[in-house]
Amino acid sequence: MDDGEFESLVDEAIDTIPTEFREKLENVSIFVEDFPNIYQINKLQGKGFRGLLLGLYEGIPHTKRGRYGVGGTLPDKITIFSRPILAVARSPEHLKELVRKTVIHEIAHHFGMSESQIKKAERKNTGGENWK
Repeated sequence: MDDGEFESLVDEAIDTIPTEFREKLENVSIFVEDFPNIYQINKLQGKGFRGLLLGLYEGIPHTKRGRYGVGGTLPDKITIFSRPILAVARSPEHLKELVRKTVIHEIAHHFGMSESQIKKAERKNTGGENWK
């Protein structure tokens, strides 16, 4: 799969987000990269993360924001990592679902949900299947 096709899957995933949430995606940019960079890996390992990283939210969640103040603020960043997702996808349908769930997972962090809150919501919405 080429980069453009993968990015189209990310765009499709964003389009599945309910309008009320999509309209509130402010000051956030979504990128696709092959793999996490060394800075991202080191930062997560410092927090005890060990495992396969499909996506990453870097920023200030909505629940912790005050006023941004005067002047521009760098946008929050969501990165979707294509190669790990492609490595675990079992079929084209599974790939599409992994991308969708990863995008939603990282956007949930943007809205202030913790990892444990997201995992609880995932179990509730998928009948116990944990997808990240």
